[in-house]
Amino acid sequence: MKKNLCLPLLLTGLISACSSNAVLEKPLDYQSDAPVQQGKLELPPDLTAPQIQNRYQLPGNGSASLIDYSKTGNSPAQIQQDSNLLVKPANAHIERGGTQRWLVVDNKAPEQVWPLLKAFWQDNGFVIKSEEPDIGLMETDWAENRAKLGMDPVRRMLDTVGLGGIMSTPERDKFRIRLERTSNGTEVYFTHRGMYETYINEGKSETKWQPRPADPELETEFLARFMVRLGHTEDQAKTSAKAVENQPSTVEKTQIQAGTLLVNDGFDRAWRRVGLALDRIGLQIVDRDRSQGIYYVRPAKGDVDAQTGKTEGGFWSGLAFWRDKNEAIQQEEQYRVTVQADGTQTKIQLQSKDGKPLAETLATQIARKLAEQLK
Repeated sequence: MKKNLCLPLLLTGLISACSSNAVLEKPLDYQSDAPVQQGKLELPPDLTAPQIQNRYQLPGNGSASLIDYSKTGNSPAQIQQDSNLLVKPANAHIERGGTQRWLVVDNKAPEQVWPLLKAFWQDNGFVIKSEEPDIGLMETDWAENRAKLGMDPVRRMLDTVGLGGIMSTPERDKFRIRLERTSNGTEVYFTHRGMYETYINEGKSETKWQPRPADPELETEFLARFMVRLGHTEDQAKTSAKAVENQPSTVEKTQIQAGTLLVNDGFDRAWRRVGLALDRIGLQIVDRDRSQGIYYVRPAKGDVDAQTGKTEGGFWSGLAFWRDKNEAIQQEEQYRVTVQADGTQTKIQLQSKDGKPLAETLATQIARKLAEQLK
């Protein structure tokens, strides 16, 4: 990707912002490109695209707090009409499994959480790229954390004359959001994806966007901020985040047998963690059936393409472990990931859309990637 690098990247290298690892103290100022009408996620052939009606409409300008939303005439999906619906702060807390975090919201159905969640990301500077409320999936577009630029005299001068936009950081972030209905409410999962712009020639005249590792701390930061959006105080959100950080770190034992991954977890915990792990290794969840223990997935694509304009197969095709001369995974194909209880363990297997096991070599490579995320 050729660029005019006279100011943005050169200035970025000279500017640094103060940062903090403390929850709710990180400097965040995300901005996406101008909103563009996006198409919906493609659905598997046996599903019908949901009809999004005004049941998800937000009051006023699209920004709503928990209590604001409770004052509207229509609650999503007409769940309940009693006066105390969503008036009190939702009982929420952060849970942890290894490096993974998620938010548990008690006594609130996904239909109640969804509109607040959408407004939350928009208010934090993200454009919603795709959304499927009927299956609880949402994805943001790429956004830049402009707080990392700092505010030195050069930037102040450029902002004053309306040229602040020419400065840029070499990083972009996006999030995939998933809601899971539980017997007592909703679980909320945020999966971070990142890119980093690097020079690819000695003359530093050409750059390329490369994937960078997921940032669990950033995921936790946004989970805590969403807790505040749900009506909790900042101190309560910090306490919840700190509580899981102080939990003893345990290494999950995993075992791979003939392409099947065995984990020392019960079904419920394994189900939660596998969902996050799939997103992190690049398998996009398009549907799921918890009662049967099945995730329906397809390889994520086009992440880097959106920034570079190149069609190199997207983020997923850049992961070499998928490439096999005889058994390459197909970009448009749908797959099934089964999560099944097996005594005190849970076994995880990747299958074709017809439920047939994949070739052992390929299945083992995928199982290893999943095992890395489940540690």
